[in-house]
Amino acid sequence: MRAPWSWALAGLCCGVLGAVLVFAPAVWMERVANAMGQGRVVLSDSTGTVWSGSAQLALSGGQGSRDAVRLPGRLHWVMGLGWDHVKTALSADCCTAGPILLQLAPRIGWPLVSGWHLQVHSSESNWPAALLAGLGTPWNTVRAEGSLGVSTSGFSIHTALDRVVMEGHVQLDARDMRSSLSTLAPLGSYRLLLTGGEQPALALTTLGGPLQLQGQGQWTSGRLRFVGEASAAPSHEQELSNLLNIMGRRDGVRSRINIG
Repeated sequence: MRAPWSWALAGLCCGVLGAVLVFAPAVWMERVANAMGQGRVVLSDSTGTVWSGSAQLALSGGQGSRDAVRLPGRLHWVMGLGWDHVKTALSADCCTAGPILLQLAPRIGWPLVSGWHLQVHSSESNWPAALLAGLGTPWNTVRAEGSLGVSTSGFSIHTALDRVVMEGHVQLDARDMRSSLSTLAPLGSYRLLLTGGEQPALALTTLGGPLQLQGQGQWTSGRLRFVGEASAAPSHEQELSNLLNIMGRRDGVRSRINIG
């Protein structure tokens, strides 16, 4: 039989490990998020624990960038464990009416985990477009202002080996957009729709305004290929001429936009 002290030591170790897991400080979450964000998504000034905490969120152009822009207020999270998944509820003081629910589950295979399944429950949120300036070029030049409404419907991401499969929809409505590159304000309102499938597709349309944007794109072999155009409403061609020159290759009264 084992000596009583060995059982006591084992119990102490289990207790300490349990306490560490339960009361793990939020700064651990901050470090993991910053490593995954590669200097572009930055958490700081974290409080609470890994399971229930908050931090200041900022977007940055990467390591050494001086263009970091902080989100007004704080980002909050609550995490919980299921037998085969992790649930997370995210909320932001400035931008969410209710929590954004995420569920992450591993896909079991050889040798152990063959991929991941991330599900985003249907949600709506509204973010300041000025936050994008923190990402550096070209956003720090555009200096966009306005509001970005994001809604999701049945959206999920599956990873397996070298494949990434998206399902559902993500809709981004950019409303009353303005830019430091133009004195005309607002430039307009726009909708960008991501539709999942074997080849996820992007569709850009104009909801209204003097600057007209439209385009279509697809992810092919892990790369985004997007073709679109920008043009000015007839009564605003002169006011938007310089902006159209910057946005893409000029073709008469239009500017051609090609990505990928």
